Parts: sequence; C-alpha cells; structure tokens
Amino acid sequence: MNTVTNAVADTVATCTAFDGHRRIASGPLPEVAVAARRAHDEQATGPVLIYNDATGQVVDVDLRGSNGDIMARLAPPSPATESHAPSPAETAAARGRGRPKLGVVSREVTLLPRHWEWLAQQPGGASVALRKLVDQARHADGGATQQRQRQEAAYRFMSSMAGNLPGFEEATRALFADDQAQFTQHAAAWPGDVRQYAMQMAFGVKAA
Repeated sequence: MNTVTNAVADTVATCTAFDGHRRIASGPLPEVAVAARRAHDEQATGPVLIYNDATGQVVDVDLRGSNGDIMARLAPPSPATESHAPSPAETAAARGRGRPKLGVVSREVTLLPRHWEWLAQQPGGASVALRKLVDQARHADGGATQQRQRQEAAYRFMSSMAGNLPGFEEATRALFADDQAQFTQHAAAWPGDVRQYAMQMAFGVKAA
C-alpha cells in the first residue's frame, strides 16, 4: 500500500475522513490522519477512509506509531530539512544579467514545424505567444474546467462511498448535468454526511 509522507502531504491542502458513512474529521492532512488513527484505536465500524477534498481520491497514510510520529511524517517539510534551493538572486544570475524574473517554469512542448514557424513570427517570440494563447484560453474557458474538475472529484468520492446506495446512477447523471435540484432529490436517501460532502464537492454547498 502506498503511504503518504511529508513531501506528498504538502500537495494535499485539506481532506476529510469517514468512518463508514460518518464523517469524523476535516482539515489539514496531519490532523485528519490523527483523527483516523483515533477511530481505528476505538474500533471504528469502518472502513476508515481519508479523501482529498480537491480530487475526491482516497489518501493512503501510514498510521503506525504515536500521534507525534504521524504528525511528523505528514508535516510539510521545514526549510532546515529541505535540500538547498536556489535563491531568487541565484536563479536570476543563472539566467543571465538583465533577464526579467518572471517566475517562468521551463518544460518541454512538442509542436509540428508549422506551429513553431508561426510562433517564431509572433511579437516576443514563441514563449510570449504561448503565454498569451494560454491566458486567452483560460479567459474563454468561463470556469468550465473548474466545473469539470469538481464534478470528477465528486464522482470519485461518490463511486467509492455511494456506489451501492439508492439513486446513485440518477445522482451521477444529475451531477454531470450540473443539476443541483435533481442531485439533491436522488441523493435524499443517502446518509447525511455522505450526501453533504458530495454536494460540497460538486456544487460548493457546505453544511449549515
């Protein structure tokens, strides 16, 4: 089983733990993991699962040792324990004098020759043109990407927790149709914590 260490935990902003269909904790991963460990120690009915609030995926954590051990494993890396990272000044020096510090991340892009030819003809060159195209696409997206990500996250959670519950298929169709009213209707018979968490992920509806 894969276990989460502090390097990976740093990418999990918040999460939620369930004991069966009952929500037992929400918040930063180290705190939620300790709550999950406590549930195990108290012989939870289970299964005890931790879900990433952003993706709906189950987070596997190592619950061995004391609460302090768990917190230490999942705490974000401290500057003292991290390997040396170049300072902004060092990065700027490596790039060369006079080059603007834009926080640019270099990654490989694969294009056809005609694409490179077109980019080379644009003012500022290929990098500037690509950044402008990405910004334009993000603006034109109108939140569709974020909506799709929310739906996919909710579906992952629902498949794991509510796949055998009544109305699951109908609720799934309502989810991807972005129909909150129909979703609420079809999920009405689900355990309250499961229904509320799914609605929070899918539609941003938080418990009152």
